[in-house]
Amino acid sequence: MNQPARVLSPVPSPASAHSAMERIATQLGRAVQGKEAQAQLVVTCLVAGGHLLLEDVPGVGKTTLAEALARACGLSFARVQFTADLMPADILGAQVFHAQSATFQFRPGPLFRQLVLADELNRAPPRTQSALLEAMAQGQVSLDGATYPLPAPFTVVATQNPVDFSGTYPLPDSQLDRFMVRMSLGHPAPEVESRLLTTRGVAPALDAVELVSGPEEVASLRALAAELKLDGAVADYVVRLATATRQHGDIERGASTRAVLALGAAARAQALWESRDFVTPGDVRALLVPCWAHRVLLRSAVQGVTARDEAAHLLEEISRKVPAPR
Repeated sequence: MNQPARVLSPVPSPASAHSAMERIATQLGRAVQGKEAQAQLVVTCLVAGGHLLLEDVPGVGKTTLAEALARACGLSFARVQFTADLMPADILGAQVFHAQSATFQFRPGPLFRQLVLADELNRAPPRTQSALLEAMAQGQVSLDGATYPLPAPFTVVATQNPVDFSGTYPLPDSQLDRFMVRMSLGHPAPEVESRLLTTRGVAPALDAVELVSGPEEVASLRALAAELKLDGAVADYVVRLATATRQHGDIERGASTRAVLALGAAARAQALWESRDFVTPGDVRALLVPCWAHRVLLRSAVQGVTARDEAAHLLEEISRKVPAPR
């Protein structure tokens, strides 16, 4: 994307943060219609500084959503189509020999963008999938003994098809744990599909997306969210939820410490939707399933969508049983 980013002043308050997030979500709604709740969740993940995993069948707007996010926020963008023959160097970059200087120079790969779309991530073998781990965890890439920082703000939006589709490799647990949020778009409502049939031929969906933010504003939103108050009672509530997943009879492996921290970060960003400077138990409950359903391992052998739905059901059960602070 060659469109220049608009520089906006830092976000000074939760109220103006809410306005900024609303602007971005509105633009996402122009590209993927009828998915207002999902658009808000995408913005929440972005402001929380997390990475997003979109899991759904092909053709429901996953790629369009990621491109719309980059366009609305003025972020440099790269799309990487993951295939069975994709190698780590195709993503990270490589040392290239220059004959004139008789030296090797690093040529950055597509990962060196502010928003990277890893399209159909689970169609690549695990070795290539794991090339993203350091980048997602630390915002840097290490190659041949040298470390290269990635541009900030840095976000990975990955898409994956259901694991029962042919030619897919299940994402390893360590990879799943790097994604703050996993969500699905689902098919649009019938009235939305009818509207798309009559209007989509006029102009591509992304043409309706306007530049309403910039990298500097995204960075300031993240800084503001990170400073929001999460008091001891709410922190204890998150830990008790995690402990309940670790002790549940139907869960083989409960939420990790990284999952606990991710939920706290997401809850802080969620509070900005209400123009608050503090986190409530309601913020935690709102993000519990999107943040943890892909991180817990069930004792049953079910896979794919069935496992995802069962994990969501168990987490909702836990949230009802674990008392929230008042």
